Amino acid sequence: PPFSLQRYFFLDKGILKYGKCSADIEKGKLHGCIDVGLSVMAIKKKAKCIDLDAEENIYHLKVKRRELFDEWVSKLRHHRLYRQNEIAMYPNEKSFYHPHYPSPNSPSMAESASIRKVYLYLSVCEAYLLELNHLLQSMEVLHRTYSAPSIQALQTSTFDSPKKEKRLPRKWRTKNYNKDVKTTLQVPSCISSGSIRLHASNPNLSTAALSNDKVDPESLESPFDVAKLQEDFCRVATNLHETMKSALSSLTSEKERLKQCLDHETCPPTSPQDSVDESRPLVHQVSNESRASITESLSEFFDAQEVLLSASSSENEVSVSAKPLPSTDVPVAQNQSVRRSCLPTPSPNNSTISLWNILRNNIGKDLSKVTMPVQLNEPLNTLQRLCEELEYSELLDRAANTQDPFERMVYIATFVVSGYASSYYRTGGKPFNPLLGESYECDRPDKGFRFVAEQVSHHPPISACHAESKNFIFWQDVRCKNKFWGKSMEIVPVGTTHVTLPGSGDHYEWNKVTSCIHNILSGQRWIEHYGEISIRNSSSDICQCKITFVKVSVNEVEGTITDNKGKVIHRLFGKWNEAIFCGDPPSATCIWRANAMPVDYEQYYGFTKFAIELNELDPSLKLLLPPTDTRLRVDQRLLEEGNLEAAEEQKQRIEQLQRERRRVLEENNETHQPKFFRKSKDDTWVSNNTYWELRKDPGFTHIDFPTLW
Repeated sequence: PPFSLQRYFFLDKGILKYGKCSADIEKGKLHGCIDVGLSVMAIKKKAKCIDLDAEENIYHLKVKRRELFDEWVSKLRHHRLYRQNEIAMYPNEKSFYHPHYPSPNSPSMAESASIRKVYLYLSVCEAYLLELNHLLQSMEVLHRTYSAPSIQALQTSTFDSPKKEKRLPRKWRTKNYNKDVKTTLQVPSCISSGSIRLHASNPNLSTAALSNDKVDPESLESPFDVAKLQEDFCRVATNLHETMKSALSSLTSEKERLKQCLDHETCPPTSPQDSVDESRPLVHQVSNESRASITESLSEFFDAQEVLLSASSSENEVSVSAKPLPSTDVPVAQNQSVRRSCLPTPSPNNSTISLWNILRNNIGKDLSKVTMPVQLNEPLNTLQRLCEELEYSELLDRAANTQDPFERMVYIATFVVSGYASSYYRTGGKPFNPLLGESYECDRPDKGFRFVAEQVSHHPPISACHAESKNFIFWQDVRCKNKFWGKSMEIVPVGTTHVTLPGSGDHYEWNKVTSCIHNILSGQRWIEHYGEISIRNSSSDICQCKITFVKVSVNEVEGTITDNKGKVIHRLFGKWNEAIFCGDPPSATCIWRANAMPVDYEQYYGFTKFAIELNELDPSLKLLLPPTDTRLRVDQRLLEEGNLEAAEEQKQRIEQLQRERRRVLEENNETHQPKFFRKSKDDTWVSNNTYWELRKDPGFTHIDFPTLW
C-alpha cells in the first residue's frame, strides 16, 4: 500500500506548499511545492481525497473532516483558476522556477539534451553549495557559542530522527512503492512540467539556504540543532554529490556524441548485430556512480537517446584489473529464414486526436474498459508484448550454464531488467487489447526458445504465457491495473513471473514494478518505471536479490545480491534502457547492453528489431497457426499496413463480436474455457502443455475455436 504521512499544507497564489509543520513553512523548510494551475485535479468526495497529477509525481491528499475537505476543494479550485489566468496573462513569467534556473525554452537551452541537463544540474549544484555554506555558518556559530563537539564526533548522531511531532489533522499520501519514504516525498519545487527531470532524492531548497542573511545564535538551540544541522549538512552534501554525478554523466554523453559526429560526420546507430565480445575480458565501463577521470572508454554507458553505440565501437578501451564474471559460450542455432527488418508503413500521425475528450471522464479510473481509436494503437498486442520480455533470453542461457549460484542470480537479475528496455521508445501508442481466447506463438530456433500466450480472461483482463528451451522454462500471468490521473497513466502489474533452470533445479520468482507514462495529453511523452523488484529462488535460500528502479531519475537501477545472512556478494547498477554493470566503479563488469535501435525507429512506432519481427506472417507459417493467433487479427494487420479507416472499421466489428459471444455465454450460464492454459492451485494460470503437440496438426483443425474476427 502507499505510504501515509501527516503534512502541513499552505496554499499561496496557486502554489500548494507542504512541510512537516507550520513553523517549517514559515522558515521556508519545504518538502515540496505543487503548481495547481499546471496540475490535473480529481476530487473523490466519498473518500475525502484530492488527487493532483503534476506530471513528475501523482499526489494524493486526504482530509479527515468533511467540512475541512469541502473548504480545501473550494480553495484549490479558486487558486487553480487564479494560477491558470496568471499563466495565460504572463506566459513568459516563470514564477514557479527557482531564480537560478533557466527557462527550458530560453535560447541558452536550445542545445542538445545532454547540455540542457548539464545546465540544469549545475544550477542545482550552485543552490546546494549556497545551502551548504549557510549550514556551515550555522555550525560555526554553534561551535563558538556552545562549544559544540567536532563534526567527526557527531557523525554517529547524524541520522538520528528528531522527536516525533504531534500529528496534524491532514494526511499526506504519495503513491510510490519504494521503502524510502523521505525520498518519495521530496518533490523538486523548482522543476515544472516542461523541464528536465532530476533524481528523486533532490530536496527542495529552503529559502533560508539561498539568502545571505547572517545566522542569529539566539535562534539556534543546542544540542538538538547540532544534530539537526549535521543531518541537513550530510543530506545536502549527498544530494550535491548525486547531482554532480548526473552532470558528469551528461557531459560524458555529450563528449562522446560530439566525438562520434567528428569521426563519422554524422551520428549513425550501430548495427543491431553488435554485442558484447565474450571471447575477451569485459572492459572498463565508467558508470554514473564513478568519479574516475573521463577516458576514451566512456562511450557506451550514458544517454542512449543521444547516440547509440555497441560494445565494439570503442577501440581504445581499458582492461579491468578486477576479475570479471566468466563468460559462457552458449551454442545458438542459426537463423532458419531471413526475418524482416522494417514494418510495411510508418506509424500514423495521431496529433489530431483529442485524447482529453476520450479520457476526461475517466480520471482515476481503470482504462482497460475504455475504447480507444485504432490510431492510438501500435500494431502489436499485449500477448506479443509479453514475448518481448524474452528479447535478451541469452541471459537465461548464461545463467543456466553458470555454476556459481550468486553469478547465476546476476544473470537472472539482469534478464529481469532487460525486459523493460524496449519500452523506452514506445510511449507513442498502446498495444491492442487481446480478445478473450486470442493466442500467440513465437518459435525462435535462432534464440533457442518457443513461446505461446493466450488471453484467458477478459474481465479482469489476464494474459498468460509460457516459454521453454533446453536451458530454461519461463511463465507468467499478467493482470495490470491502468489508471489515468489527468496528465499521466500508471500501469500497476499484479502477479509473479517464474523462471526455472532444469540443470540446477533453481526456481526464480519475482514481481514487477509500476510504470508511468507522463505527458499523455500534450508535450513529449516519456515513461518511467519505479519501485522494487525482489527475486528469490524458491528451491534454495542461498541468495536473494533486490533491484530498485529509482523514481524521477535518469532511468537508473540499483541492485544487490546477498547471501542468506544478508551479506552483499554482488552489486548491480546501470540504466534499464541501456546497460547493467556488476561490481564497483571503475572496475565494474558490463553484463548486458541493449541492442542498437533500427534506422528511422522513431517513424515506426519506436519498435526494436525484435519487435518488428513479432507480427511477421510468413505464408508457410500461416498454414500452421490456430485461427486465434494474433498474426491473423484483421484490424491489427490493417493498422500495420497503414489502412487506418479499414482498421477502425474492423476493430469496431471485432469488439462487437466479442460482446455478442460474452452475452451468449452469460445467457447459457457458461464460462470461457482457455485452450492452452489451466488454473493452478494458487489461482494462477499455467500451461497445460498441449499447444505444441496440437500444432502437429496444421491449423489445429481438430479443435473447436470461436470465431474471433
